[in-house]
Amino acid sequence: MPATTRAILVVSMDVDPAHEALFNEVYDTEHIPNLLKVPGVLGVTRWKGAPFRFAIGGETRQVAAPSPTYTAIYELENRDVPSSAEWAEAVEKGRWPSQVRPHTRNRTHALYEQHRPA
Repeated sequence: MPATTRAILVVSMDVDPAHEALFNEVYDTEHIPNLLKVPGVLGVTRWKGAPFRFAIGGETRQVAAPSPTYTAIYELENRDVPSSAEWAEAVEKGRWPSQVRPHTRNRTHALYEQHRPA
């Protein structure tokens, strides 16, 4: 992450399978570009959960894909960016609020500030 990142917002959700293609198209071509115009948003990366094998304590375990499945990590200048008027306007633009958001569920939002040891 850039050195100027002071906080990250982690947004996770599941999407109805019938709307997954639209979800990905709108997220990549509209939603992220709109949010990248918000002052203080430094970058966005998207992730999709996947099953995996994990070795711990002398055993290897199979771990299922997580739910929520999709995660976006927003790199922010500070913790106040998601409560700004510009953010509020950006999240209501395009097809996201009317055609995508209604088909998402199990949504979680978490904000993390950069840890700086004393």
